[in-house]
Amino acid sequence: MRVSVLGSGSSGNAVAIQAENGTLLIDAGFGLRSLENRSKKVGVSLSSVKAILLTHEHGDHAAGVPALVRKLGCPVYGSSGTLRALARRNGNIRMMEIGTEEPIVVCDLIVNACHTNHDALEPLALTIQDPTTGLKLGLAYDVGCPSPHLTELLGGCHCLIIEANHDESMLRYGPYPATVRQRIAGPNGHLSNRAAAGMLRNLVHEDLGTVVLAHLSRMCNRPDLARDEVRMALDASGFRGNLLVARQSEPLQPFAVRPVREQLSFEMHS
Repeated sequence: MRVSVLGSGSSGNAVAIQAENGTLLIDAGFGLRSLENRSKKVGVSLSSVKAILLTHEHGDHAAGVPALVRKLGCPVYGSSGTLRALARRNGNIRMMEIGTEEPIVVCDLIVNACHTNHDALEPLALTIQDPTTGLKLGLAYDVGCPSPHLTELLGGCHCLIIEANHDESMLRYGPYPATVRQRIAGPNGHLSNRAAAGMLRNLVHEDLGTVVLAHLSRMCNRPDLARDEVRMALDASGFRGNLLVARQSEPLQPFAVRPVREQLSFEMHS
């Protein structure tokens, strides 16, 4: 699997996962032109997208869905609550439900999900696994607070894309009104850098190759703060892979999902 984080933050999120039988797009929070430009920068053709998987219905994750579906005619997968919210605005979209009890297969990839704590109708965290290689990617943002179900879902992943939304001090003394600060920091809001570090500490294993920090707040976080806090926790847990930070403005360079031993060997000989 080849992963391209097309952008992540409060103004839009999208992750393209390229597999042998097509591309899965997790969230489409950018307009069509922006998605096309971002995809082109990382060598992904939007025409290869076979399905859109939504974590939830908020605009920074789903605003681009109607135009993209009109262009591609692909189905949209999401929880029952997400699809209901989407149907109210766009009744002509072909929708497929993702449950949390049994996996589904999309483009020959295995998709598992669990509910997260966020103020959307029925938000999901997802894992995508290649049944041939066993390689697995996990994605969780707009999490609010970790749960045992989320930790179980993300266990054993070779790549993790995890929210590190805010620095707690920057949020406390930042420009948002008190009600917004309370929402962000509350149990149905977003993970802080410290909370992300704590969750990742429990998810490190010997084959975890890549961690991507995502959904950073433009107003209440900085990439260096997120990276430093999470790096300290990962180093203490014996993590040997790559730590990346996704940006709102530009896509990340694409990378392959690999166990850390293969990744280190590849880097040594490249």
